[in-house]
Amino acid sequence: MKNILFSISLIWLVFACGESTPSTKLDPNIHKGIALEKINATQYTYVLVNENGVEKWLACPLTEIVIGEPYYYMNEMLMTNFASKDLGRTFDKVYFVGGVSLEVPKLVEPGQVTNMNPEPVPQGQPHVGSAVVEKVKLPVDIAPAKGQITIATLYEKKESLAGKKVLVKGKVAKFSAEIMDKNWIHIQDGTEFKGDFDLTLTTKETVAVGDVVTFEGTVAVNKDFGAGYTYSLILEDVVIKK
Repeated sequence: MKNILFSISLIWLVFACGESTPSTKLDPNIHKGIALEKINATQYTYVLVNENGVEKWLACPLTEIVIGEPYYYMNEMLMTNFASKDLGRTFDKVYFVGGVSLEVPKLVEPGQVTNMNPEPVPQGQPHVGSAVVEKVKLPVDIAPAKGQITIATLYEKKESLAGKKVLVKGKVAKFSAEIMDKNWIHIQDGTEFKGDFDLTLTTKETVAVGDVVTFEGTVAVNKDFGAGYTYSLILEDVVIKK
């Protein structure tokens, strides 16, 4: 009987060891939380997350949030007794972050040329640093009309297009208002060139996240706004075309 029990225990141990997999540990600077609630204001999306059993509010640039999904974020800056004029609400504690992502964010050096830099923070709001949260690719497939150019082509031919006006159509992934006297828009059309699929625009126009819009603007490359906010490609002085 003892031999049988020993054999069963040995078999269980072998299977248990064979099925175990090493756990993947996040960088200590990266946080993960489950989205429980969201509130969109003019410039920010406020997200209530559950991080390791603790509920807390995050504030990030306007972003599409799916309740119940896990989001990654970093470079938290805690603000206590923060009054949101847009919401008419005071948060006991809220953590401002540069962005949230459904994928584990990639860390880059401040000032590195990338199309994934967060926008500068609106005046009067806390600065959350220049770390980057990777953009989430939207499930869109927008065919360009005559005279329009795709985002993939813009990235591929950006050097030859620098300084020229182009027409591009895309879905608004993010909108940040009145930063450095500009509104900042991120659009996607489903195309991609070497990992670049998200295009940043600056404008005086106002749009909503989720809108599909045609824009006309001037192509700029390696644009440096200072404080580490550098874009390999950006469309400036954009206007909406009907």
